[in-house]
Amino acid sequence: MATTPRFSINDLTKIAVFAAIIAVLGLPGSINLADGVPITAQTLGVMLAGAVLGKWRGAAAVVLFEVLVAIGFPLLSGGRGGLSVFVGPSVGFLIGWIFGAFVIGLIAHRKSAKPNPVSLVIGLVLGGIAVVYLFGIPVMAAITGMQLEAAVVASAVYLPGDLIKVVIATVITLALWRAYPKAFKN
Repeated sequence: MATTPRFSINDLTKIAVFAAIIAVLGLPGSINLADGVPITAQTLGVMLAGAVLGKWRGAAAVVLFEVLVAIGFPLLSGGRGGLSVFVGPSVGFLIGWIFGAFVIGLIAHRKSAKPNPVSLVIGLVLGGIAVVYLFGIPVMAAITGMQLEAAVVASAVYLPGDLIKVVIATVITLALWRAYPKAFKN
């Protein structure tokens, strides 16, 4: 039987720190595209949350971040916040971040808290890119009125940056494991 996770004070602290990392990665701003979905570094924070914290805590960090955005904190790139961002073209990507962090943690930590480099990269690509796009692209297409095929093609502009984020997240996660393995304790 699956059980709902219980978070300790230590877990809650890590969740808050990774929500803050996601927020800080929005400070450099973004490149706004015609489809209304910005290119931002915040997906790197989502990837790191899943890779370091695991499935439940990683997803919880993203949920905390998005709750803060929903109540009005201007934490998304460009200083956006409030409920209005959850009806715009990027809402599918925001929802995908939650599931993406979960999938990253699920794959990267399926056997132990220590990240296996191959599992980590697979988790980052599947969770941090495929899952996020799976939610984001159809919702973006529906909200903007684009054909799904056109939305897929338009979203190709995000792929090079997201692949770079996978490399960066892998390097940071493995370095953090060597420097501070307690961060990964499940």
